[in-house]
Amino acid sequence: MICAQLVHAQTVVSGSILGSGKKPLHGVSITIKDSYDGGTTDSLGNYSFTTTETGAKLLIVTYNSYKEVDQPITIVAGQKLTVNLTLKESLNELTAVIVNAGSFAAGDMKRGSVLSSIDIATTAGSNADITSALKTLPGTQQIGEQEGLFVRGGEGYETKQYIDGTLVNNPYYSSVPDIAQRGRFSPFLFKGTVFSTGGYSALYGQALSSVLLLESIDMPEKTQVTAVLSPIVTGLGFQDLAKDKKSSWGFSYNYVNVGLYFDVVKQTPDYFRIPQFHNGDANFRIKTKHGGIIKYYTTFAYNDLGLRRQDIDSLYLKNAFGLTNHNWYNNLSYRENLGKGWKMNLGTSFSTNLDQIDQQVEDSFNQTKQFDPVTQYWMQAKNFTVNSLQDMFQVKGVFEKKITGISSIRFGSEYWYAYNKPVFNDTLHTQIDNYTAYFAEASIFLTNDIAAQIGGRVEHSTLINKTDIAPRISLAYKTSKDAQFSLAYGQFYQKPEATQLYYNTNIGFTKATHYIINYQFLNTQRIFRVEAYYKKYDALVTQVPLSPAYYTYDISGSGYAQGLDIFFRDKKSIKNFDYWISYSYIDSKRQFLNYPTQLQPNFVANNTASLVTKRFFTKIKSGINLTYSWASGRPYYDIMLNGSNKYFINNQGTTPDYNSLNFSAEYLPNLGKKNARTFIVLFASMTNVLGSSQIYNYNYSFNGSYKAPVQPPANRFYFIGCFLSWGVDRTQDAIDNNL
Repeated sequence: MICAQLVHAQTVVSGSILGSGKKPLHGVSITIKDSYDGGTTDSLGNYSFTTTETGAKLLIVTYNSYKEVDQPITIVAGQKLTVNLTLKESLNELTAVIVNAGSFAAGDMKRGSVLSSIDIATTAGSNADITSALKTLPGTQQIGEQEGLFVRGGEGYETKQYIDGTLVNNPYYSSVPDIAQRGRFSPFLFKGTVFSTGGYSALYGQALSSVLLLESIDMPEKTQVTAVLSPIVTGLGFQDLAKDKKSSWGFSYNYVNVGLYFDVVKQTPDYFRIPQFHNGDANFRIKTKHGGIIKYYTTFAYNDLGLRRQDIDSLYLKNAFGLTNHNWYNNLSYRENLGKGWKMNLGTSFSTNLDQIDQQVEDSFNQTKQFDPVTQYWMQAKNFTVNSLQDMFQVKGVFEKKITGISSIRFGSEYWYAYNKPVFNDTLHTQIDNYTAYFAEASIFLTNDIAAQIGGRVEHSTLINKTDIAPRISLAYKTSKDAQFSLAYGQFYQKPEATQLYYNTNIGFTKATHYIINYQFLNTQRIFRVEAYYKKYDALVTQVPLSPAYYTYDISGSGYAQGLDIFFRDKKSIKNFDYWISYSYIDSKRQFLNYPTQLQPNFVANNTASLVTKRFFTKIKSGINLTYSWASGRPYYDIMLNGSNKYFINNQGTTPDYNSLNFSAEYLPNLGKKNARTFIVLFASMTNVLGSSQIYNYNYSFNGSYKAPVQPPANRFYFIGCFLSWGVDRTQDAIDNNL
């Protein structure tokens, strides 16, 4: 009788639980508050359980990434109760859609990363140069005669680099004619990198094509000493981490001398001053009690070189180019949590750069030759000296406030003081610019699947006395757990280059309007991206000839760039084998500088592709990396003046296709005791393994009767080195990341 009464008193509670899109949810937990009664949903979203509870109760429904539901119910003994519910997704930064049209995230700490810091360092052909590694991504051009990132039809100076939010005024070593220079910074200084090929955030400006955003590391893992030894470079570094892990400081120094290397690997130019580089840096970092951090980084660089080449207008004369550079860069940032959903990011930087250039035409005895400035003005113009001083001070503040869920607003302002003082042949030009910008941006997450980023900037330059307003918007829609679509639109402005403003400051900002559509599939093992874009250029800088020897500038140029970028990376298919493939198609024309009409720029190849492979052998702790890059031929032009001082094309053509196979390898030997905190990497690399002839462009003589190919100083580049670290054994990290 007692058992019968208990069975009669039980009540069946059942129903179904649906999620977004009315899809059944499996594994949802349903319980009656303050009881042990409950159940979970099956694959169809249905649940059923029995209870002896009666009266007014609370049904608790919980499911990962969905908002908890507390549903009031009334239980009558013996009467079946049906409760059907639809859960709302909770907004979660880990699962929400990423607004990423036009951008590649890279780094060890970045969600949605395409490349890690180790990837950048070990991509064959990069030799730990960030820009060289990024050239294997779609949207970039394989430019070997000039430093910079040439992105989607843009010049190298149309891509700007930022460290911890502030602009780097001289991110590359100073230019040498027809030889691309490396970037100044190691990838291991940064925990995160975002490379935007277009449509970037309103927090950044003064870049027509793209930005490279670099976020420095917070704290070293442990106190350590590092060293590098090779025939080209030697260096030593030290990082000290406080016992409470709340502060650190460190320094490093590197010396580069390629004299021994040039004795073995002959170079085409005649170096009368062997390139030498001195680089030193220091840093300190302090964590605040509210979870913020203060970071300071400073670096000083000095380099000196001199080289001679055959003069293109003569069979017996030579061009002698000498360069001495001093560069000092400082960056101070302060990130803090202010409470109640507020965050603050403050940054300031100061840099000074001095280029001392001496360019002379020399005879066979290496003596400077003078020419008549009227009848041979084109030859006399090759004799000059330049002492160019560039100072820049910046301060920037960004405030962020969480509004609802993970949605937020960001706003702030920045100020740049730029001082340029070039002395050209004892003639002084001075430029001072006070640049001010105000910006605001909102990241709005309607659900985990739908998000928008809406913002804008207002910028003003006192040098050109112009103001611009730049609206920007991006949208993203998540189609599945790992896939999404994104759209982006934005207007971007950039002040003309300082060398152009020497001739005319009564011109405005140049302008580009970006339209982007993107699809991405991304998980920990595979990445697939396809992106189409259209860019419209307005107010591009053009040369206005005043006479055969003189010209000024205006902004009457225009152009466009449109294309398709594809990227695929796979770590899953083959064990310990990682590879990525990128392809870009671009159709671009511009009328700018001395182009008489809209032409395909001489730095744009219609088709580019790269295949990057990395194979790590765990047993012998060694890795082999291969990179093959290809680009279709680029156009070249001989543009001259006619009798009416109008530009015309005297000669044109297309360079051969670019082909380069690059190789690198690393070995991690055991050193000392098994648990010793010592890490060593033996590294070797070779670029252009097959010895392909690279012709980047052509230089023309003054009268157009002769042209000479622009080629690298040597057909191949070799590097061998040993990298050591005491205090931290990174062997397993290197293996886990497959280097």
